[in-house]
Amino acid sequence: MSEEKKLRNIDELGEFALIDQLTNQFENRNPNTLLGIGDDAAVIALSETESLLLSTDSLVEGVHFNLMYMPLKHLGYKAVAVNVSDICAMNGIPEQITVSIAVSSKFSLEALEELYEGIKLACEHYKIDLIGGDTTSSRAGLMINIAVVGRAQKDKIAYRSGAKEYDLLVVTGDLGAAYMGLQLLEREKEVFQANPNIQPDLDGHDYIIERQLKPEARVDIIQYLKELEVVPTSMIDISDGLASEILHICKASKVGCYLYDEKIPIDAKTSMTAIDFNLDPSTCALNGGEDYELLFTVKQEDFEKVNSNPNMTIIGHITDEKDGIYFIDRSGSAITLKAQGWKHF
Repeated sequence: MSEEKKLRNIDELGEFALIDQLTNQFENRNPNTLLGIGDDAAVIALSETESLLLSTDSLVEGVHFNLMYMPLKHLGYKAVAVNVSDICAMNGIPEQITVSIAVSSKFSLEALEELYEGIKLACEHYKIDLIGGDTTSSRAGLMINIAVVGRAQKDKIAYRSGAKEYDLLVVTGDLGAAYMGLQLLEREKEVFQANPNIQPDLDGHDYIIERQLKPEARVDIIQYLKELEVVPTSMIDISDGLASEILHICKASKVGCYLYDEKIPIDAKTSMTAIDFNLDPSTCALNGGEDYELLFTVKQEDFEKVNSNPNMTIIGHITDEKDGIYFIDRSGSAITLKAQGWKHF
């Protein structure tokens, strides 16, 4: 009798290793498929100069959101924003979305109308069209899947694989706020569950709560880059944490990196809240996730252009692959960069 083959648990792999395992036998057969799996969006040729960008993402109740503190209108808006962010991460402009939901009978028509009101607000804000979708039943909870279509000039598309030695590492906005917003909401949820008579204490935390419940895709950065005449050599959005995204770029580009702790932009409110939770602010920025800011690399010659824009911060530089990937702390010590952010399984 042959020995029974041991089945592998998917949580041993993680999201990206699982995707690789499931799709590594697939080949692109159509010549207009310029890029399939492996980046923030697929790239499909429209003409000699223009490409279509396509991406999709799912949000599942109990995994990606908790309706105890996530208003349905905010959820609808966030579901669109996180997908739009994938198009931005390719240096493209979003244009259309489809929305599919699986919903249980516990939801009323009015509740779903509230969800779609958030979707509508996001469509208006990002100037995109809702062009289709699907609805089906769910035995428990709510699941939202959004597919987003965008457009970009072929020579302006930023892939994860384009970073080169000596390129500058740049991030937009500030980091860690969404994670601290989540910590605060989770704490207040536990207090409420223990004693429903106690009202949530959220005063003074508007910024970090909004960063968690209603993040914004950085479409504005794509316009800034166009005005500055800067084309990133590589780009990714920060959904799973800064450290994780740096590692993705380095792996895809076959390069190393030095990231400097003192350069990472962290809002004062985020720092104060992290300290209140006995957390290191830099650790929250590195591993928190859901900031939906953009991380990209540019050539050295673009230093002045990028450095002059208050929405962008240079946080490090790309090195040769053999030099490794390091986090340089405030004392100057080099620590091997590891990802400890969101795990999907």
